[in-house]
Amino acid sequence: MKRGILQYAAMVCVVSVSLFAVGCAKQKVQSDKDIAPVAAAPAAPVKAPVKADTGKGMGKEESLASKWIGGDSGAVLEGRTTAPMLPVYFDFDKSDIRADQNDRVKKNGDLLIGSAGVRVRVEGNCDERGTNEYNMALGERRAISAVKYLVNMGVAEGRVDTLSFGEEKPLNFGHDEMAWAQNRRDDFVIVK
Repeated sequence: MKRGILQYAAMVCVVSVSLFAVGCAKQKVQSDKDIAPVAAAPAAPVKAPVKADTGKGMGKEESLASKWIGGDSGAVLEGRTTAPMLPVYFDFDKSDIRADQNDRVKKNGDLLIGSAGVRVRVEGNCDERGTNEYNMALGERRAISAVKYLVNMGVAEGRVDTLSFGEEKPLNFGHDEMAWAQNRRDDFVIVK
């Protein structure tokens, strides 16, 4: 019985090797000498330049500028901030508004003051460094800093909510200073 199994196994091995050898037959590789030169394609005829359509098929010209409430208010231009507002960026481990970001917060405040029916949510974000709990608290402090700035400008506090995402919703998934700098921000989202 044992001898029959060994003979059967040997036969299977011989057949397998034979099939493998047949399946791996080598093909002749062509050298540059064996390949015939290809004739050059004929030159394409020169066409007249295409002119822009100015006929009736063209719609009216539209501005590329951002629209405000009643228009394209749901558009996002930078970060998760609703256009035409701008996100505000922070230094590492800081929640105070940087001097170079004051104009951004002021612009957002002016837009809110000029549009009395608009509500906004300030979403605080952090980079990935630090614990989840610490980053949630830091994101909240960043959002509160922006709200205080807006309230000091004259925006009613009841029109502004805060939400902290901490490190949970990064815009840039990189692990370097450029990515971290983009993730340390407040987004201003219109909630109407």
